[in-house]
Amino acid sequence: MSRKRCFFIGHREASDDLLPALRTAIEQHIVDYGVSEFLVGKYGGFDRLAAQCVIEAKQKHPGITLTLLLPYHPSERKIDLPQGFDGSCYPPGQESVPRQIAIVRANRYAVDHSDYLIAYVWHAGSNARNILEYAEKYSSLHITRLSRP
Repeated sequence: MSRKRCFFIGHREASDDLLPALRTAIEQHIVDYGVSEFLVGKYGGFDRLAAQCVIEAKQKHPGITLTLLLPYHPSERKIDLPQGFDGSCYPPGQESVPRQIAIVRANRYAVDHSDYLIAYVWHAGSNARNILEYAEKYSSLHITRLSRP
């Protein structure tokens, strides 16, 4: 049986007020949709909150995993795996991507290789908005949008 993966995309500006909605969405993805693998970056408030909630959910659902998406090659920008993460993912071919678009390209890879997306996107002109629009246009994944609290 293949594992179902959920990726998170959202703005740097995310407060703890979002935690209840995020916890509910993660629980729904595990229980109702059968998601067993969560993939998240490490570059903003939403990423931090998403990781925190998945780590909490692992206590109730020990079979799920949390993977850190790496936009930069580990030898170039060393990142110690944060506590609670089960591994990391560096997209194939990412080493040839220019640094200024590395995060965008890694996020697109994650969208292309996920089954679900939990998005916290509320302002225009952002990379998070661009990735959400990319997901809507070019993928068939199921998207859950979180509203501003």
